[in-house]
Amino acid sequence: MSRPSPVELLTVHAVRLLGVAESEAVAARFGLDRETTSELLLDFEAVGWIKHSRFAGSGGWSLTDAGRRAGEQMLRDELDAAGARGVVESAHAHFEPVNSRFQETVTRWQVRPTQADPLAINDHTDFRWDDRVIADLGSLVRRVVPACDQLRGSLARFDGYSKRLESAIALARDGEVRWIDEVGLDSCHAIWFELHEDLLATTGRTRASHP
Repeated sequence: MSRPSPVELLTVHAVRLLGVAESEAVAARFGLDRETTSELLLDFEAVGWIKHSRFAGSGGWSLTDAGRRAGEQMLRDELDAAGARGVVESAHAHFEPVNSRFQETVTRWQVRPTQADPLAINDHTDFRWDDRVIADLGSLVRRVVPACDQLRGSLARFDGYSKRLESAIALARDGEVRWIDEVGLDSCHAIWFELHEDLLATTGRTRASHP
């Protein structure tokens, strides 16, 4: 049975997954009550787990080092209580080799080498090239969906990744190619990055050890 997570864990974890986000976005990440989330964010700010900052007209909440450690402890406690460590480790082992392929494929979307410039920006005039990249991305999404479904079967907070990835790649196939990697959208790349961060946080790993 899928285990629900405490609202305190979800609030801290949402800040980590989003990186920098305002209260509304933090609440929306896991469908939390806005008022409760706002109160928790203020409580977490008071104990030094999060901070609010603004720069160039944008900003939001982000984790401090203390908040990162506190969140990771909550995740460890949850894994132990749910008996889900094996499931998460298995999903991570399945995800990592696919992740390497995904990063290479996104790079092919952004860069199309030419004889004159091996790092030439893809101008998206070669439709065959772009169609192959989109097809490869779709194949990689299909490969990680079973792991996502396995995760959500043990921990409810993993729900949504499969549908979000499938929706983004479907839009890209239909010609809405900004859903591949555009910043500010729930694009395929943004969702994938978030899933990777979720797995790293839950297993206690860092991106430094998984470039």
